[in-house]
Amino acid sequence: MSFFQKLFGNAPSQDLSKLIEEGALLVDVRSAGEFAEGSVPGAVNIPVDAIASNIKRFKNKNHIIVFCRSGNRSGMAKTILQQKGITAVTNGGTWKDVLSFVK
Repeated sequence: MSFFQKLFGNAPSQDLSKLIEEGALLVDVRSAGEFAEGSVPGAVNIPVDAIASNIKRFKNKNHIIVFCRSGNRSGMAKTILQQKGITAVTNGGTWKDVLSFVK
């Protein structure tokens, strides 16, 4: 596991695939403009700066996978969610990484 993965908690590939198959909520935390350029099918767009104000959207979800362009903003989103009591969160890293696991 790389330093970046330890710091931001990126998921091992097999875990990400299983979570997606089990219906995890996919959240792209990039800006609306970035999201419009392409994302993961079925993902919702909640920019990282709007995570805290949308906390109700995350309640009662079995699992949440957050992702962005590099994994940095998704790491921040994961931290915000955990601070708000939402613990079933995985930093999926980049949107293209997550896309590779969607069937």
